[in-house]
Amino acid sequence: MNALSSKVGETSMASTIARYGIVISFVLLFVVLSVASPNFLSTNNLINVLRQVSINGVLAVGMTFVILTAGIDLSIGSILALAGAASASLVTGPDAFNPAVAFVVGLLAGSICGAINGFFIAYFRVPAFVTTLGMLSVARGATLLYSGGRPIPNLSAGFRWLGQGSVVGIPVPVIIFAIVFAVAAVVLRYTVYGRRIYAVGGNPRSAKTSGIDVSATIFSVYVIMGALAGVAGVMLTARTTSALPQAGLGYELDAIAAVVIGGTSLTGGVGRIGYTLVGVLIIGMISNGLDLMGVSSYYQQIIKGSIIVLAVLIDRSRSRAD
Repeated sequence: MNALSSKVGETSMASTIARYGIVISFVLLFVVLSVASPNFLSTNNLINVLRQVSINGVLAVGMTFVILTAGIDLSIGSILALAGAASASLVTGPDAFNPAVAFVVGLLAGSICGAINGFFIAYFRVPAFVTTLGMLSVARGATLLYSGGRPIPNLSAGFRWLGQGSVVGIPVPVIIFAIVFAVAAVVLRYTVYGRRIYAVGGNPRSAKTSGIDVSATIFSVYVIMGALAGVAGVMLTARTTSALPQAGLGYELDAIAAVVIGGTSLTGGVGRIGYTLVGVLIIGMISNGLDLMGVSSYYQQIIKGSIIVLAVLIDRSRSRAD
């Protein structure tokens, strides 16, 4: 009886760790950084962390949709730069457009790139890795052509507010991220469309048999990803006060890392948007904490890469256990 009780207890503990391991890791990391750096817990620094993670958070939300369908998108950094350049060109000089128009243009630019990705992946069955790798190069080249290889500065004050402003002390980028996250959480948890995404990622053949348009669903998640990359491009451009042709380099890695750390399976069909949020915060806290401790950015890249590999290994071991 004691042996049976012990085995049940061990199984229960393992199940708890598997289910809430990401939250436990977040709490432990928060405590460690609080002890390692006295400045970490300051209000200004915590708000700065939220501001810093907001762009990656918007990208990670879109990447969650994509990875839930067993896909991947390597082009979001380049799409971000293209959308940022397109929007910035409308809010510079004396004939600047309304910032809302520039925001919509950035969103549309990202959506079009995402639609191109989705079209080839969903309807021509071109592997997502190959398609988005090609878009990475195409979008970056288009950005360089559009901007002439130079930054687009002198943005209007109204547009800069989207990246630097605040509402009752809360940075605007954080508000945008919160809205995007809330909408995504409702869609994935409470809508038929959200259930279709999980079904397609879990077993596309069964999903098709049950009447789900698999190709349309896959196409749609890449449009969503592109649109959110466009939003992130507007946010980054407004925050840095100019559109840089090299903006967004490596951003896809941080987004993928946040999603995978959050427990979304690379094989599709398994994951929670809430845990993606935790993954985003973990990536942000690691970067911020290492900055406060004076750790070189070179070492930070090594640490982030190691975390991604570790998260994938955990995901694979969990899949085998299931």
